[in-house]
Amino acid sequence: MKWCRGCGSWGLRRILDLGQVPAADDFPLAAAPVTAAETSHPLAMDRCAACGLAQLADDDTVTAEPRGVEPQALRDQAAAAVADVAAAGYLRGQTVREFGSPHGGTWLPLLAERGFVESDCADVVLDSLGIMHEPDQAAAFARRVASTAPDGVLLMHFHSFATIMREGQWNALRHGHFAYYSLRSMTTLLRVCGMSAVDAWRYDLYGGTVLVAARLGVHAPSETLRAIADDESAVLRGMDPTALQDAVDAHTAVLREWLEAARGAGESVYAYGAASRAVALFHRAGADTSLVAGVADASPGKRGRRMPGTDIPIISPEELIAAQPDRVLLTVPDLLDEVSTRYPELSGRWYVDGLDLNGTGVATAGGTRVSGDVREVQV
Repeated sequence: MKWCRGCGSWGLRRILDLGQVPAADDFPLAAAPVTAAETSHPLAMDRCAACGLAQLADDDTVTAEPRGVEPQALRDQAAAAVADVAAAGYLRGQTVREFGSPHGGTWLPLLAERGFVESDCADVVLDSLGIMHEPDQAAAFARRVASTAPDGVLLMHFHSFATIMREGQWNALRHGHFAYYSLRSMTTLLRVCGMSAVDAWRYDLYGGTVLVAARLGVHAPSETLRAIADDESAVLRGMDPTALQDAVDAHTAVLREWLEAARGAGESVYAYGAASRAVALFHRAGADTSLVAGVADASPGKRGRRMPGTDIPIISPEELIAAQPDRVLLTVPDLLDEVSTRYPELSGRWYVDGLDLNGTGVATAGGTRVSGDVREVQV
């Protein structure tokens, strides 16, 4: 792309370039050999100087990811968000429309419990982690605004770009994810479509997500929205534009060293979570079945397939338990509470992958971040 997907500006700056990697949303059959074509898709992130939108530079892949199973963490966050919006008085009217995410999950049952029925033009319009999958961001915002009734509310939930920068989440960048929003870029793109962001809430999901409530016309923002915007702006003003790029090699080196140490000690390593965020990570770390014997995932659609760009098979959680691994690398930290409760057989074997901006691997245990390695999480 030569111009911003959101505002159309030509002022784009490259802030992350992963080179040639596998398509993050195409999980080949396990028996299919890894080919050069499979690992030759460019993946880079640009940021617009005008509206602040971080975005996927180009995408030559075709979306094919098997539909995932919604984690409990997302269901809990959705319930909390709907409760917060209701308490703030924004759930007025009787109709709802949701622009869904290809990764699964819906807030509609939560609104149905409150008496809302679906309609094309609705009093409450929802988008949780969905709009980022739209290549034409300007058109996507326009469609959501056009679906909102004159006195209605548009609710937009997104993974904060400030979080990505603060925590060095370079592998949030993936094919099929075309935009990464700050509160500034979100409110700017809403304003272009005639809407004002009036309120906002922040959640711990993925290290930090934001939910924005917007209304048609000109309205003053809440104090909470102003505070979140100020916090994000402070992070982004002080960011090193090379931070994400520098984090890539550091993160993958830490993971590679950890995997090789386990192999050297004769310990078996599996992973949990065949997530698209793990595709570039495994590829750049050079992970294969000599280092990671398999990746368990709750999605039946991914079984019998393998991680893109590697020979690592995707297996069921039951197969993971039967393998009795010495270590299980959790690729999505938000799943820790859910999987540790659901699979007590694996207690004491979980390791959480992550990264801080100093380029060291981190693990989260009881809310405490431990830098310098991939550490065991006792659960």
